[in-house]
Amino acid sequence: MTLFTPTANWITEEHKMFAEMSGRFLDDELVPNIETWNGNGVVDRAFWNKAGEAGLMGGTIAEEYGGVGGGMGFDSVLMYEQAARGDSGWGFGIQSIVMHYIAGYGSEEQKQKWLPKLVSGEMVGAIAMTEPGTGSDLQSVRTTAEKDGNHYKINGSKIFITNGQTADLIIVVAKTDKTQGAKGVSLIGVETDGTEGFRRGRNLKKLGMKANDTAELFFEDVKVPMTNLIGPEEGQGFYQLMKQLPWERLTIGIMALGAIDFAIAETVKYTQERKAFGQRVMDFQNTRFKLAECKTKAELLRSFVNDCIARLEQGKLDATTASMVKYWGSEVQNEVMHECLQLFGGYGFMMEYPIARLYADARVQMIYGGTNEVMKELIARSLDV
Repeated sequence: MTLFTPTANWITEEHKMFAEMSGRFLDDELVPNIETWNGNGVVDRAFWNKAGEAGLMGGTIAEEYGGVGGGMGFDSVLMYEQAARGDSGWGFGIQSIVMHYIAGYGSEEQKQKWLPKLVSGEMVGAIAMTEPGTGSDLQSVRTTAEKDGNHYKINGSKIFITNGQTADLIIVVAKTDKTQGAKGVSLIGVETDGTEGFRRGRNLKKLGMKANDTAELFFEDVKVPMTNLIGPEEGQGFYQLMKQLPWERLTIGIMALGAIDFAIAETVKYTQERKAFGQRVMDFQNTRFKLAECKTKAELLRSFVNDCIARLEQGKLDATTASMVKYWGSEVQNEVMHECLQLFGGYGFMMEYPIARLYADARVQMIYGGTNEVMKELIARSLDV
């Protein structure tokens, strides 16, 4: 299994070496713990530190901030390698997104303070967008950040926040001007350690992605320095979100591809071993045709994902294309999981088989990062010119 296509022009020998190195690390440190972490509802914090020590999380961050200064392809490789091992619990995807908000818009002081700790795993990051009454419509957030001397005072609540139970640094989407709509939205970094008024709610019980800690967050007169504003001035948050969302949506497509590859491999192995009516399940024409369909869909998605990574590396991944890869990747992922689980028969419904977990994990891919209905609307707007 590989992320790469033979003709993708963004791939270097360094990417291939990184894929091998990260794959070995994940085989040793992640795969043996997947079931335990799913049972606990959270990935062990020690794993974040090990990933940092192994140099996995700094591929795209400049050397002066603890990284190695590569392109976005390195984070793409790591996310694929994780998903291709059947894992959705480790929240590196969000860690990457947080790092790129800081690298792209943060002050020099913020970069020096936060990036090295995010790269090393000393800090885990989260981004608090969604609220109980606001999902994809980010300009309607109700969390506020009011000036209080040389501080902001943040009030509000967030929900469905990935890495919410473990995060040390949370980028909060808040209104610094309630009268300005989208132009009143700002991003503010909140360090959670010892911060008065900040409270985590319960670790939410989800249909899938059970090892991926997802929480409610509450802010009650939380005071943070005004220097924690992400960007040089207030009111830039919505613009920053829109500029970074293509990367977030591409990560969903990348993770979809990895999960699909893992599911197909597991299903091929099972149908080769399982017998029915005196022959292997793999020998039935229906099985072979279904797997042929799944494999074809995987290769089409692989080509699209590689094209999107190449565009991203060139700074040309637009919102419409990112919406397409998020929508299409997550739809195909759910289709493939449905077909693969069916080929497992009754055992596919048993949680000791990874396909059951993969089936449950896939469903949210069509919801978070912007629902697929919103993705279709964004794509449709590109047609109505």
